[in-house]
Amino acid sequence: MAQKPTHLHVPEIHAPSWLGDFRAFLMRGNVVDLAVGVIIGAAFTAIVNSLVKDIFTPFLGLLIGGIDFTNLFITLRGPHMPTLADAQKAGAVTLNIGVFLNAVIQFIIIGFVIFWVVRIISRFAAKKDAASAAPPPPPRSEVLLQDILDVLKEQEKTKTTPSA
Repeated sequence: MAQKPTHLHVPEIHAPSWLGDFRAFLMRGNVVDLAVGVIIGAAFTAIVNSLVKDIFTPFLGLLIGGIDFTNLFITLRGPHMPTLADAQKAGAVTLNIGVFLNAVIQFIIIGFVIFWVVRIISRFAAKKDAASAAPPPPPRSEVLLQDILDVLKEQEKTKTTPSA
C-alpha cells in the first residue's frame, strides 16, 4: 500500500498588487456616491424627459401655433421631398435644421425645468439647515446658575446702596 502524503505542497497564489488598489478605489465613499448619483440621474432623466415632452412641449406648441420644425431641412443631394421622412426614405442627403432647432428648444426647456427643481430643492435644504442651525437651549443647570448669579448681584447692589 502506498502511503498517503500528510502534507500537500500548493504554491501560494499572489494577487496582483493593483487588485488591492482597485478594491480600495471601488470602496471609497465618493465612488459609491457617484454610482448612486448616476443611477438616480438616469431615473430622473426619464422623469424630466416626460415632463418636457408630455407636459411642457404641448403647451409650447399651443403658444407658438403648433409649429413643428421637424420638416425644416435642406436637401444637399438627392430628390427634394415635402417631408424629412420622405426624403430620408428616398435616400437623400439632408441638412436637418428643424430637428436641430427642436433639440435646442427641448434643451432650453429641460434646463429651465431643472433650474426650478434645483431651486425648490435648495430652498427646502436651506429651511432644514436654518432649523438645525438654531442653538439648543442651555442646560437647566446653567439657567439655575445664572439665576443664582443674578440674585447675588441684586443682593450686592442692595448692600452697597445707602438707604435714605
